[in-house]
Amino acid sequence: MASLKFLFRIVVAWLAALCVLLVVWSMLDWNRGDFPLIFTMLWFAGLLMSLARGLTHLYRVRVIAGRIDGETVSNRQRRRVEVPYPADEAFAVVEGIIRELPHVHDVHAVRGSLQVRAAIRAPHDEATRLRRVAKYHAALDRSTKVFATITPVDGSCSVMYVCEPDSGAWTDWFKPDGGASLEYVETLVRATTQRLSELRNRERADVRQTAMEKELTAAQLGLLQAQVEPHFLYNTLASAQELVRTDPARADRMLGHLIDYLRRSLPRTDGSLSTLGEELERSTAWLEIMRLRMGERLTVHTDVPTEAMKVPMPSMMLQTLVENAIKHGLEPKPGGGGIWIRAGVDGSGLSLTVADDGMGFRSDGAGTGIGLKNLRERLRLMYGTAATFAIGNNFPHGVAATITLPVTGADHA
Repeated sequence: MASLKFLFRIVVAWLAALCVLLVVWSMLDWNRGDFPLIFTMLWFAGLLMSLARGLTHLYRVRVIAGRIDGETVSNRQRRRVEVPYPADEAFAVVEGIIRELPHVHDVHAVRGSLQVRAAIRAPHDEATRLRRVAKYHAALDRSTKVFATITPVDGSCSVMYVCEPDSGAWTDWFKPDGGASLEYVETLVRATTQRLSELRNRERADVRQTAMEKELTAAQLGLLQAQVEPHFLYNTLASAQELVRTDPARADRMLGHLIDYLRRSLPRTDGSLSTLGEELERSTAWLEIMRLRMGERLTVHTDVPTEAMKVPMPSMMLQTLVENAIKHGLEPKPGGGGIWIRAGVDGSGLSLTVADDGMGFRSDGAGTGIGLKNLRERLRLMYGTAATFAIGNNFPHGVAATITLPVTGADHA
């Protein structure tokens, strides 16, 4: 029924045009004869051509949309697509899609008004044009205008696509566009849906990857906090056992520091951040044990202001830097040396430095670097680019490592 109405509309339009011609002919002063046969033949040829275009149009519409009704047979097509992204992101998506349309020209993207306009023209090559004429009975030989308007709505937006022939609306009665506007608007809707699906899939993949990285880091941290390095524990207990016989008071201090260190090394069940004060107490207990073991070969210098003690920071990071300084810098050095822990707080955040005057960066490749690698990865996952870690030579000897953290806290507790 919709097909018959569409063809009947074409016939009515041409009959109306014929009536207008007859009226104009009869009103001409110099006209005294009958309506010329040549005009009648031209009118009839035009009617047959329009009907042929109409049949081609109906065929193309059925192929594209799978149905024929008042909406699909129209030369001027409108579609609205809801986009769950801010307007500037949606604008970039829409502009990219329109620019990728075949034979698109004169693309004008106005970000301020959130509009994109373009024209789609048939190829200029004559052979291509003739092939299109033969295939579609000259149905697509007109330019098609494309409009896209983005309307922001509470963090998301909607996109209105409009495709129509580049001619007056009155020509639609005489010259169907062969389904070109319908084809282009459906292409835009499909491309937008596909692009949004790709964006959502990419976001889900990023979220899953980030979650897996955070879970892995949390698991590694939990393992790190839950365990004490075996030979450190054995060596400390062996030293305490020996001191029990020779220096009971010193052995008692060593065991007290060991108990304090073990207590502070228990993993946090709620996954919350520690504070610089808590981390300093843990590292101090560990350093006291090492000082009892190394004797005069180790000196410890601490310069941490009171206002920095309550600044939140991830647990075990200070301990990692302290252990690296002792194990790779001072223990291998004949005569030992000193370790410095300094901190400062200002408007930009917390700066924490651990320095030593030990062996420096050793050419024998001592140390695996796993601890520092995990430290960098934890900083990246928790703070992104807001935190930094730098390590370099300490003047005149040793190594200095510095962590800078924002005082606002991490992305997650």
